[in-house]
Amino acid sequence: MLLIAARVSGEFSAMHWGAVSVKSWLGLAYLITFGSVIAFTAYTWLLQHCSPTLVATHTFVNPLVAVIVGWLWGAEGISLRIVVATAVILGAIVLIQRGDRQSEFQAEAVQSD
Repeated sequence: MLLIAARVSGEFSAMHWGAVSVKSWLGLAYLITFGSVIAFTAYTWLLQHCSPTLVATHTFVNPLVAVIVGWLWGAEGISLRIVVATAVILGAIVLIQRGDRQSEFQAEAVQSD
């Protein structure tokens, strides 16, 4: 849809395709492959095998993964602020998972009564 909108609005006329580097094309291919196809497949699998509440925590984890990848491959710095944010994110995930388990136990107790 965005490609159609770009075509209709005339964005392609200002584009110089020869100016796009091979590294940029490879980056785009990587994002299409891993950012879309594999991520959607993993998300669908998780929805079938885990609770939706736990699966929703991927929105917390994605920025954390991006920071780690940037640190490993992009030589980006890790500040105290990032370390604190990471601890908060991981703590939130633990609390969500813990709450999810407690509600499972309560549901089992209700069913057994």
